[in-house]
Amino acid sequence: MPAIEHLTVGSTDPPPVDGKLRLYSMRFCPYAARVHLVLNAKKIPYDPVYINLITKPEWYTSRIPTGKVPAVVVEGTDLYESLVIANYLDEKYPENKLQVDDPLRKAKDAILIESFGKVGSIMYKMYFNDIDTETFDQFLAALDDFEKELATRGTTFYGGNTVKMVDYMLWPFFERMGSYAVPDKPQFKIPEARFPRLTKWINAMIADEAVKQHYLRPDQHAHHLNMRKAGTPDYVIIE
Repeated sequence: MPAIEHLTVGSTDPPPVDGKLRLYSMRFCPYAARVHLVLNAKKIPYDPVYINLITKPEWYTSRIPTGKVPAVVVEGTDLYESLVIANYLDEKYPENKLQVDDPLRKAKDAILIESFGKVGSIMYKMYFNDIDTETFDQFLAALDDFEKELATRGTTFYGGNTVKMVDYMLWPFFERMGSYAVPDKPQFKIPEARFPRLTKWINAMIADEAVKQHYLRPDQHAHHLNMRKAGTPDYVIIE
């Protein structure tokens, strides 16, 4: 499959598309994926423009202070940071509301999302170093809290009986977890026996319509990761 075009140094910002929200993204970025999922779930028409994060366009870094993705343009204003954008979109477009109404539940969801940082830091270490058993054991230990949280909540999803904002904010990172086990490292697959509720949640998320529209298989994520580690990142989605 041809590479997905990601704009780079020397490019120009494409003109806006009437009736569509402009989203600046990177196809393999989990933070940008959060916004794709919210837009998909709420059926908001949008125009994705992909940014090469290694050689960023000058016009992009001059507009977006962080130089990162995602970012969206709303009413002539640039918004960035995935959680900020997700919550803005949920309030701006009230159809299919993703945030829960109860303030305490919303606060607990925010804490859960924030607590994922511990898992994320270990994932980052495994991404850019040769994965080993000790680090993977630390990773699984950090995941135990998320298995327990599903047991405490007693529902298929963290958001309840249907997918909610908290699920979409966590999912992009879980989607990438399977890449550690491919092509020939099954010992680094998340063990279903230890994480039965988490496994059920993962399978239910893969079946979600908003997720399906942006989903990539573990081997597709692994290809991109391996190319990055080799110093030759590309944006090809392998068949």
